[in-house]
Amino acid sequence: MKTLKEAHVGETVKVQKLTGEGPVKRRIMDMGITKGVEIYVRKVAPLGDPVEVTVRGYELSLRKADAEMIVVE
Repeated sequence: MKTLKEAHVGETVKVQKLTGEGPVKRRIMDMGITKGVEIYVRKVAPLGDPVEVTVRGYELSLRKADAEMIVVE
């Protein structure tokens, strides 16, 4: 299982599932990250936090902890 945190810059990945529970999972889903959606990894900060991605046509910054909860293929 590969997570969004492990994806490389310039890579487009597809969400397989979301781990995590309760409000954290709900917040990720509210940002438009749901099963089957494609995510393009735009940038990663020098220390790896945050990760900048493009989801459903808009740019989004995710913390490393949140990116770790998104399983991709």
